[in-house]
Amino acid sequence: MSKEYFDVLDENGNKTGKIKLRSEVHRDGDWHKGVHIWIINDKGEILLQRRCATKDSNPNMLDISSAGHLTAGDESLSGAIRELKEELNLDVKPEELQFIKTLKRNSKYTSTFINNEFDDLYILRTTKSIDDMKYQEEEISEIFFVPYKEFKNMVENKREDLLRHEEEFKILFNLFDEEFDK
Repeated sequence: MSKEYFDVLDENGNKTGKIKLRSEVHRDGDWHKGVHIWIINDKGEILLQRRCATKDSNPNMLDISSAGHLTAGDESLSGAIRELKEELNLDVKPEELQFIKTLKRNSKYTSTFINNEFDDLYILRTTKSIDDMKYQEEEISEIFFVPYKEFKNMVENKREDLLRHEEEFKILFNLFDEEFDK
């Protein structure tokens, strides 16, 4: 596996001009950039992925449809398109992704794994099915669509194996309740 370098950001999300290895960024708690893409199909189902057992954070947990860090020099939209291709083998055009907002979050998994991240949140509406996707087995152990109302229940009932993205959940509910929670 090649070494992964990130742009180091300041606390306001601006590039500092420094580039560091992924492991060093997480060890030192440097701010960096990521993308989160929530996929919803034409039936009103949300795509979830189960993180593989060998992930360095939150193994075996249900998570966002597709997410990843931006590598050094990456821009958000091209990074989102790359993540969708790498993780789910989906070819997406820039105009298919709806940018929602940038979220600032920080979490400390261990004393040597600190995730201070600015995440650009995107929505991808698709007519693709699971059969149209092939997930990256090094990252993901399974993918599946969940009806929107069931997804909302999973969130509200705090399903134990669903990673908590409270601010994102509120945004999704604001976007989709009127359309799919009937």
